[in-house]
Amino acid sequence: RLYPVHSLVMSKVSNSTQVPFYFILTGIPGFEAFHIWISIPFCCLYTISIVGNTTILAVIRTEPSLHQPMYLFLSMLALTDLGLTLTTLPTVMQLLWFNIPKISFEACFAQVFFIHTFSFMESSVLLAMSFDRYVAICRPLHYDTILTSEVIGRIGLAIIGRCILAVLPSLFLLKRLPFCHSHLLSHSYCLHQDMIRLVCADIRVNSWYGFALVLLIIVMDPLLIILSYTFILKNILGTASWTERLRALNNCLSHILAVLVLYVPMIGVSMTHRFAKHASPLVHVIMANVYLLAPPVMNPIIYSVKTKQIRQGIIHLISQRNMCLK
Repeated sequence: RLYPVHSLVMSKVSNSTQVPFYFILTGIPGFEAFHIWISIPFCCLYTISIVGNTTILAVIRTEPSLHQPMYLFLSMLALTDLGLTLTTLPTVMQLLWFNIPKISFEACFAQVFFIHTFSFMESSVLLAMSFDRYVAICRPLHYDTILTSEVIGRIGLAIIGRCILAVLPSLFLLKRLPFCHSHLLSHSYCLHQDMIRLVCADIRVNSWYGFALVLLIIVMDPLLIILSYTFILKNILGTASWTERLRALNNCLSHILAVLVLYVPMIGVSMTHRFAKHASPLVHVIMANVYLLAPPVMNPIIYSVKTKQIRQGIIHLISQRNMCLK
């Protein structure tokens, strides 16, 4: 069944009353009867993400020894992961727990804005962290003079400005278009690429802008990260001993894993939407959930396990809390 609606928030009916326009979210296709059980692993993943990223932020804030560029960038990553988690949590859990699939036009657009902004911020922060690793390994004597607190603050503001300015035009372009197909979305949250397929108008401008965003962020950021690691690898191979090489590589390992956790699912989702449009809906749902949940869940685990200073800070924080309780 088709629901003819316009892209305006309210659609007028014959008696001049106004009916709110909404989208319908989709849970796990084919497993609707088991949503309450499926909510258990989702709840666990969201809890791990919130607790893990909050713990990393608390450790960096309370440990003066961690007030260094590398850990300040890590705190930006944790904030971004926390924002991404809290953006998708309400609609996912309300669908799985209470079977409430409706989401208003305004709420859906707000969710699209925050999901894509935080996703682009994740990419931008990882790019900034690769620059931090490049300076630390290739120009260690100038590390403190290049990455000052003022410079890090400017980088953080630039990341926020870049991502907001990248996402807003796509929303304005989408909002002006009429939605006259079924308003059934294929995920339990709103994604731009999911909403655009419900439009019944010329979307060439939207497509070209989306293509430009892909080039400027999804393509350019990993290419710059690869470039920075090319210089790092060249510098490492020029060092005298294998011990120094392994130490330098170990310092980069956490960041490399975080890059893979973000970009592998991101590429998978893009490829699925582009080349597997007729694949099972379950495939699209699984790929999208991995894309949005993997980085926030895995990043705190990666940095807690692989970074000695963070691990020691967590132990110290827990011991302080136990002493306060006693």
